[in-house]
Amino acid sequence: MFRTFRGGLLIGLAAAIAVAAAAITYERYDTKTLKRTIRRGEVLCGVNKGLPGFSIPDDKGNWTGFDVDFCRAVAAAIFDDPRKTKFVPLDASERFKELQSRKVDILSRNSTWSMSRETSYDLYFPAVAYYDGGGFMLPAARKIDSALDLNNSKVCVQDGTTTRLNLADFFRANNMKYEEMKFGQLDDVVKAYNEGKCDTFTADVSQLYALRLNLAKPNDHVILPDIISKEPLAPVVRQRDDDWMMIVKWTLYAMINAEELGVTSKNIDEALKSKKPDVMRLVGTEGAYGEVLGLPKDWAARIIRHVGNYGEVYERNVGAESKLKIPRGLNQIWSAGGIQYAPPIR
Repeated sequence: MFRTFRGGLLIGLAAAIAVAAAAITYERYDTKTLKRTIRRGEVLCGVNKGLPGFSIPDDKGNWTGFDVDFCRAVAAAIFDDPRKTKFVPLDASERFKELQSRKVDILSRNSTWSMSRETSYDLYFPAVAYYDGGGFMLPAARKIDSALDLNNSKVCVQDGTTTRLNLADFFRANNMKYEEMKFGQLDDVVKAYNEGKCDTFTADVSQLYALRLNLAKPNDHVILPDIISKEPLAPVVRQRDDDWMMIVKWTLYAMINAEELGVTSKNIDEALKSKKPDVMRLVGTEGAYGEVLGLPKDWAARIIRHVGNYGEVYERNVGAESKLKIPRGLNQIWSAGGIQYAPPIR
């Protein structure tokens, strides 16, 4: 009997320890970001320190850009006010660690979604906001029109990025040689290229379009048509924070669905009167899709009213209405020939 009792006691103790451990784990990982954000009264958003078209402050500290607008869309869904955001500029080397340490609630900073980043940093990339790819910029005077002619180039690249890995892969795969000039800070990469310390600059193509605007003579530089890698750029959140991840994911999907349905910031009031089922579900006049996210019924209507649909955000920041004028390409919605595609709200 004693042995049985002792065995039962040990089993009971083991069970109690397991329950306690589970409670500790739950407490550690159930971060309740939405509740903290509401108490704080603003969304803390990690962004690039200064990338035209994506995230850049003016001389008064007012931020604009594609990534900035996405953070404002999240704030609009929660607070009905896109101004309730605080932008925290982060270097490439510190961005994931600062998200892990909860310095920011969301990272919206031209970050490539990759397997190693999810597994190594314990992060989620909820959905692709911008389909990009690695490329090259060089002086037009070099008279090169193909990346396959870059043998023996001296290439400037930012350290700690997927770009550096893709650079090595491209030259190795094509049996070409190059001299790498790596820098920890993007500003230093641009400066080195601008001063002629290297004859080629590699980065995501969208980034090259943006950075070319800041060069002394932008028109003297060309961006090659070659795309050497897949760079799905996505917002980033912490793992084990599923409720917050769902809000971030469906903010983007609402914007994409709105463009597909023709709902814009200009006609949102008309859309609220629509009797089309898919429009009614989007704007919240049918169903309880906001409530399941912990948000009001009109969460998506708030996003569209204050920030716009995906196409509006793209065109004014990086597309036809911007200085960058980057073609939509893959970032067109699927019904217009691109691959931007959102699950339905239903």
